[in-house]
Amino acid sequence: MIHSILDTDLYKFTTSYAYIKLFPYAMGTFSFKDRDETVYNDCFMKQLQEAVNQLSEVILTAGELEYMTSHCRFLPRVYWEWLSSFRFRPDKVKIELDEDRHLNIEITDYLYKATLYEVPLLSIVSEIRNQSLGHEADMKGTLERLEHKVKLSNEHHLLFSEFGTRRRFSFDVQDQVLAYLKSHARYCTGTSNCYFAMKHSMKPMGTHPHEWFMFHGAQFGYKHANYLALENWVNVYDGDLGTALSDTFTSDAFLNNLSRKQAKLFDGVRCDSGNEFQFTDKLIARYQELGIDPTTKTIIFSNALDFEKALEIQAYCQGRIRCSFGIGTNLTNDTGFKPSNIVMKLTRCKMNANQEWRECVKLSDDLGKHIGSETEVKACLYDLQLA
Repeated sequence: MIHSILDTDLYKFTTSYAYIKLFPYAMGTFSFKDRDETVYNDCFMKQLQEAVNQLSEVILTAGELEYMTSHCRFLPRVYWEWLSSFRFRPDKVKIELDEDRHLNIEITDYLYKATLYEVPLLSIVSEIRNQSLGHEADMKGTLERLEHKVKLSNEHHLLFSEFGTRRRFSFDVQDQVLAYLKSHARYCTGTSNCYFAMKHSMKPMGTHPHEWFMFHGAQFGYKHANYLALENWVNVYDGDLGTALSDTFTSDAFLNNLSRKQAKLFDGVRCDSGNEFQFTDKLIARYQELGIDPTTKTIIFSNALDFEKALEIQAYCQGRIRCSFGIGTNLTNDTGFKPSNIVMKLTRCKMNANQEWRECVKLSDDLGKHIGSETEVKACLYDLQLA
């Protein structure tokens, strides 16, 4: 299951530290959603609760502290020393089945702690789901398909990183996939998983998640959320971790708010939903409007990609803007079974314990993937003049 506190995505740690620096009293709730509305049984629930209870035993070891201190210069040693004292608290995690036996999970805590639960909980659910359904990974077939993917990358100089922790088939499958990538993929730039980055001597990859923008939208208003979220990120990291996430409140709203200073300072943008080809055209046009050469910037595409789709996007970007790819489920859960379609998002937050809770929303560029109540989503769309 979870073998180390580092068995998570790098941006969980960078976001945790940003909360500590700027919003140390802010609180939030993360809520689980299964987009496939899977029906779960009692055996699954028992295994899930046992795995969540075992999270309390996960710690940052002295060796891991030294590794992260030396490989993440943008996070100070004091953060890793704090993390070495952090313990997951199973009593903070509320798990239940509704009347239709759909899974509900919530974690509420100070945001610098709560954010650390998201990826481990998702990867646990994904792995136990496969176990409860009797799925056994066909590693021979998985590695044969992986060989073909790596061959495409090597032949076409396709830059990609592995982003597959949260929906992996299992810890062991991800481990074997990354071992193969390390040995054979010449254009694999790293992995978002810090534990496997350490184990396989790969670069840990990541910047910030949707929750950072969702928090700013709830606290400061949707019109200013993208701008303030990027400004505050710069205030913490001073130019490091310079890939801006574009689609929390739709990419159109992001591009309208993107200032010349931010466009020049950030190395590029991550596209995580919507039509990648249309987004490429819009981003290039925005850079040109701001007097910036698009060929000096990079788009990282990360929306449920496979390697064939990535090659199409790369050809479209050729000579116009740099591109790279974050590929997740297609690498860590390509085992012959339908992967889970699960997410865990920030659903409410408050600046301190005395403030009223405020609902958080996300407006995806993909139809049907907005997150939040109908009332709050409509309010957000109205504020941004999208409805």
